[in-house]
Amino acid sequence: MLWICRVAVFSLILGSVAAPVRAEDTFPNARKPSDDVELKYWLENMSLYHHYTLDEMQRATGLPKSEIKAALKRFELQERLTPERKPGDVLTVKPYPGGRHPRIGFLEGAIDPQRETKISVFAPWDPTSYVVLDLPEAIWSNLGLTYLAHTHVPTIWTKQNLELDPLEWSRHQNGNLSLSRTLPNGIAFGTQVVPRTDSVLMEMWLKNGTDKPLSKLRVQNCAMLKKMDGFTQQDNENKLFRAPYAACRSVKGNHWVIMAWTPCFKAWGNTKCPCLHSDPIFPDCPPGETRRVRGWFSFYTGTDIEGELKRIDASGWQTASLKQQD
Repeated sequence: MLWICRVAVFSLILGSVAAPVRAEDTFPNARKPSDDVELKYWLENMSLYHHYTLDEMQRATGLPKSEIKAALKRFELQERLTPERKPGDVLTVKPYPGGRHPRIGFLEGAIDPQRETKISVFAPWDPTSYVVLDLPEAIWSNLGLTYLAHTHVPTIWTKQNLELDPLEWSRHQNGNLSLSRTLPNGIAFGTQVVPRTDSVLMEMWLKNGTDKPLSKLRVQNCAMLKKMDGFTQQDNENKLFRAPYAACRSVKGNHWVIMAWTPCFKAWGNTKCPCLHSDPIFPDCPPGETRRVRGWFSFYTGTDIEGELKRIDASGWQTASLKQQD
């Protein structure tokens, strides 16, 4: 994989003489940037947007702290502030860097969370607050648990002692993100993310590359609220579930987080995480065919949540055509 490289090479890139640190020994979930361009991107992501500590940066990259410090200085990131979002700008959406667990609680249900399915969507009223979307967290089929973005319960692959290669989001010039994966049995799936000024539109697809029909294709998509100031209450008293919509109200009552997927199997929330779910289900999929589901995510400032859900419904997001990648 491109993200795997030798520490000795990075020591030359960063001009550091620190002893090599092997990520596979010390930080098993670390992703080493493949080159200077990727190193700068991820350090900007972690320092300017997610406000990571050095420890978190090290857990995310596996690099020695001395090399991280040197790179932050070389790229002049220590002097920079988070870019200001101006009126009319699209919502800020970034791939989640890993190195920081996206949940407050129920950590035993998400051991070693993989970053490749996760994105951060930042609140327009507070650039330090963000929701981590896991797209997908899990996929079930008639074959069993077909995909899981962390370690918790056995999948059809762990039962066969098969490990899935780590992936990364593709970052497109128009601001879109996309990710696709092909599983060992030929099933392929992917997600497209399109940030807009008032929302994030999403589409998930699944192609049946096996020789038998697939059914019971339920997906678990999670919106984790750990880093949303005012939304971390560990119960469902501040949440509204009206499929396909799942929404969470801030403590002050004037801000909302809203997620929806269609066709929707279930809208719910895990109180311990805390999180929102609007879990879609793919129609049954014959061999060689592809099925799609659509998603919506947005923030709302106001108190008329019923009116806002009606407005979202009338926007036509469930059938809107997503922009092609640049």
